[in-house]
Amino acid sequence: MAKGKAVSSKGPKVSAIKRRNISQTKASNKRKKATGKTKNKFSSTQIGKNASGAGGNLGNLGSDGEDVEEEVLPDDMVDDDHMEYLETMGQNISFVTDTIDEKKEERGDKKRRKNDEDEVADYEELPRKQFRQMETEDRKYLHLLPIKGERGIIPQVMEKTESDEEDIIEQGEEKEELVEKKREVNVTTLPETLSEVELFKLKKETLARRKMQIAKLAIRVMDSPQEALSSLKALRVMLNEEDRQVAVTVRKLVMLSLCEVFKDIAPGYHIRTRTDKEMQQKMKKDVKQLVEWEEGLVRQYQLYLQHMEDIIKACTSKKKAQGNKLPMKALQSLMEVAVKCMCELLVSLMHFNFRTNIMSVIVPLMDHSNPDIADMCCDTVKKVFKQDRQGDSTMEVVKLITSMVKSKAFSVQPRVLETFLALKIKEIKSKDPEKEVDKKMKEKKEMLKKGSRAQRKRAKREEKLTRELLEAEATENQKRKLDLNTQTIEMVFLTYFRILKKNRQSVLLPSVLEGLAKFSHLINVEFFNDLITVLRELVESGSLSYRETLHCMVTAFQILANQGGVLNIDPLRFYTHLYASLLHLHAGQDTDDTTNALECIDIMLNKRRKQVSMQRAFAFLKRLCSLSLQLLPNSTLGTLAASRDFLKVFPKTDMLLQIEETQGGGMYLPELQEPEHCNAHTTALWELHHLNRHYHPHVRRYAAHLLRKAPSEGAGSLPPSLDRKSPSQLWQEFDPSEMNFNPSIPGPGKGGKN
Repeated sequence: MAKGKAVSSKGPKVSAIKRRNISQTKASNKRKKATGKTKNKFSSTQIGKNASGAGGNLGNLGSDGEDVEEEVLPDDMVDDDHMEYLETMGQNISFVTDTIDEKKEERGDKKRRKNDEDEVADYEELPRKQFRQMETEDRKYLHLLPIKGERGIIPQVMEKTESDEEDIIEQGEEKEELVEKKREVNVTTLPETLSEVELFKLKKETLARRKMQIAKLAIRVMDSPQEALSSLKALRVMLNEEDRQVAVTVRKLVMLSLCEVFKDIAPGYHIRTRTDKEMQQKMKKDVKQLVEWEEGLVRQYQLYLQHMEDIIKACTSKKKAQGNKLPMKALQSLMEVAVKCMCELLVSLMHFNFRTNIMSVIVPLMDHSNPDIADMCCDTVKKVFKQDRQGDSTMEVVKLITSMVKSKAFSVQPRVLETFLALKIKEIKSKDPEKEVDKKMKEKKEMLKKGSRAQRKRAKREEKLTRELLEAEATENQKRKLDLNTQTIEMVFLTYFRILKKNRQSVLLPSVLEGLAKFSHLINVEFFNDLITVLRELVESGSLSYRETLHCMVTAFQILANQGGVLNIDPLRFYTHLYASLLHLHAGQDTDDTTNALECIDIMLNKRRKQVSMQRAFAFLKRLCSLSLQLLPNSTLGTLAASRDFLKVFPKTDMLLQIEETQGGGMYLPELQEPEHCNAHTTALWELHHLNRHYHPHVRRYAAHLLRKAPSEGAGSLPPSLDRKSPSQLWQEFDPSEMNFNPSIPGPGKGGKN
């Protein structure tokens, strides 16, 4: 029964195909063992045995897969044809196992392919010297492409002939010519046969091509900065133009173009370098692109600045830079352009990277022997002082200037220190911060003692709210700015005091005195006594010029007018010297000296009028009216305005307007240098009658106004355009230095009549 067979102990049923395959495998294994040592070198007896063995094995398998009794045939019964067939089949060992080894052959094909590839690679790495061993003096060979056969790679060689050698030499020459032509693409060759006109034409064409290339690259960068970083790099690479005919011009154009490009595409913030932790963080695609562009922009900007710095160093250093093929004149012209670009970048990109590096290059050039370069750098520093709102850039520049002046032992040009006059420092940090802290602590203690619990809570809330409001109003920035201004002005005064102490005969003294006169309200009280003593010695020495003397007096009056009042200092000598030096002013002298004199008189009248006696007031009023006769119209208006201030501050001085009547005894002594003893009250202001017939209409009007005792309204009063302006403002408004008439001269009327 079928069920009985299925559960019999003989095991699972094996198909006939499987049993046949098993028997074939056993037979092939036996043959391999028998023939493994001989490797296809069989004798006739062995072939017969193997054939008979194989035939017996094959004969043992029936059609249904069952075993069949073996039939052993003697050798005499085997025909010759059968023996030949068996011998030929015996040479092919796998003729029985063709069906078994199909998969092995497929695997073998893959291994062969790999082996073939390895053979090709090995052949390519072989040195060609080994093939030259075959050559002799008579025979030389050409190495041809190899042939790949069953045995592997077969090298191919052919004997050389004379024609082949000539062809090889010609091919080598052609390659060398091509290489030379490629090198000559960037450098224009100039044949000796060209005339000057042709050379000029060639240079013009080359320059036009370079200009077009620069323009295309610059426009591409400015249109899409983040996508055209490669164009920016290509434009920067053009700084190394090698064509001698247009090298200098092209480099100048590229420097100026890059300056404008960076001013246009640079962001309005400082790009900082990423930390190692930030570089490991993952970013979005847009953020990553922006970061990569910023890093590329900073890199190109740095290389651009380094190139210009190298040009400047090549010109300023005593030793000529190595590898520089341009003449010194060309380098100097490149230097001027480089300095101009760096100055513009410092002013326009003060917030951007490498600001300190640009300052360190520009500041030493302020003392350059070339006046154009020095003036350019000084003007740039003044612009930085005026445009800086935070104060950090100003402090960096002042620090560099002071260190440079000290390193050169104060032997610099006056224009270097004159840049300090452009500083916009009007307020510095208080010198007594401890008093403010003590005041706040006292208020808190009083609140704890007197105030109730509810009041204390309310005070805390108010204090917190006040702190938040101060933060919203950027009070912290204001404190930081005051700190920076304090540090800056301390460095400036330190430089000034060193020059006053050690180098009083220096050419920098006028700049120092002018700076002290401007910033005298910021000088610490501790230095007042010593500074006044030094200024008095300088004035009395007689070694100073008139302008330097006026600066000394302005500084002294500013110190005495602000915080010097608490000190026991007698300014009589300064008043005496000012009174004696006023008549040195005249129309042929620099008009800036008039403003300094008017400033001294303004301080004396407005800030120290209580310390001025009546005799001194009479003397200065008479000296101003006498001075007005020998000045230009703008200076005359300034002195008349100062005279009017005397009449208003000291009303008794109007007695000098009465010519017929005089008061007091004695006679006026104009040559006496002491204003207290010249008897100015006994004279009259007859100069105003001469000024009443002056050629300038505003001078005539002002003189008539004073002759009527300076009324504020009614007949003889001044229009608002003259009445509300100070002496310095009138001097500046009617300044004739630009050769303009104010008011303008009217043209002829009808019929040729005015």
